[in-house]
Amino acid sequence: MADLSITAANVIAGSDAAIVNGRAGATVTAGQVVYREASTGKYKLAYNDSATAEVKVPAGIALHGAADGQPLAVQTGGDITIGATLTPGSAYVLSSTPGAIAPVADLGTGDYVVQLGLAKTAAVLALRITIPGVTL
Repeated sequence: MADLSITAANVIAGSDAAIVNGRAGATVTAGQVVYREASTGKYKLAYNDSATAEVKVPAGIALHGAADGQPLAVQTGGDITIGATLTPGSAYVLSSTPGAIAPVADLGTGDYVVQLGLAKTAAVLALRITIPGVTL
C-alpha cells in the first residue's frame, strides 16, 4: 500500500471536531499531519522516522493550507472527512513521509508508531492520536 492520496479541497472537520489555531512554520496543505515546534510554537510537518523526537509527536491534521507564518487551524480530535479513500475499520498511522498518513500495514523497521485514528467510513477518519512509545 502507500500513503493516502488526499484531495486538500475535500478535507472537512466533523461536527465533533476539536480544533486549535496557531501559525504554520512551513508550507502546509489541508490533510497533512503537523506537530507543534516547542521553540517557535509553529506547526510543521510530522513524520515517524525523524531523528528529532518532537517531529514524531503530531498535534493533529491541518484543515487548510498555509505558508510559513500564516494562521493555521489544526484538528486534534473528532471525526474528519480526510479527502481520501479509507478502508472502514482500518487503522491509519503517521507516515515516514513528512505530513503524510499511511495504513498501519505500511509501518516498517525503525518507524515510530503513532496511530492517528480508525476509519469509520470510506471517507471519515475518527481522529484520536495514540502514541504507545514503540519503535519497530
